[in-house]
This record gives sequence, structure tokens and C-alpha cells, in this order.
Amino acid sequence: MTTHLPADVQAGLDAARNAALLKSQRLRIVADDTSYRVRRIWADGFSVAADDAPPPRGLVELYDGSRHLAHCLIMASGAEDGEIFFDFKQRSDVSGGQPLDFVRAPDAPVALIEKDG
Repeated sequence: MTTHLPADVQAGLDAARNAALLKSQRLRIVADDTSYRVRRIWADGFSVAADDAPPPRGLVELYDGSRHLAHCLIMASGAEDGEIFFDFKQRSDVSGGQPLDFVRAPDAPVALIEKDG
């Protein structure tokens, strides 16, 4: 069974699908102080809308809302259906704390509380 929709109906459905996808996605990349919304992400890459695509390669920062997730080196790998696909050449996840140059004991105190007096 084949289904044929008029071109304007198909365009409206595509626009609604893209709007819902962008609204539900909080991921974004920042390149050269410009932010781009990530449409889809997978283990070794991601896609953005072709209308607002970043430069085809370079260093970008990956964010989930305001939380910094990773430093990424990317390159464009293809385009299809209004999306541009990028591959991670390198992805370094950002940790929450400062790096240590020593081993911290698991039972070490968190802070020192001094006595008054």
C-alpha cells in the first residue's frame, strides 16, 4: 500500500516534526561564540539543522542546557534531509572537579573546622 500526500501537507508535517524535535532537545554546541542546537546525537557524532550549521570542522563545546559536557574536535561527514552530520574526531568529557596530582584517601576529611577560643 502506498500513501501519497500533497506537497504542502508533507511540508507542513515535516515542519511540525522538526519543530517538535528542536523543542525536545536541550543539547547544543558552541563554536566561535555561536550556539547551534543539536538535533540528534550518537556515540561517534551528531547532527544539526542544515539552515544553521556550524563551520564544517574545528573545536566545539558540547552542552546540555547550561551544563558543559565535552570538548570536541569535529568534522562534517555528510548531509541528508535538511540535516548535516558531524563526526567526533576527538571527544574529551568534562569532569566535575579539579584534577588531582595525588591519591585522595576515601576517608579523608572534607574540610578543617577550627575551635574558637
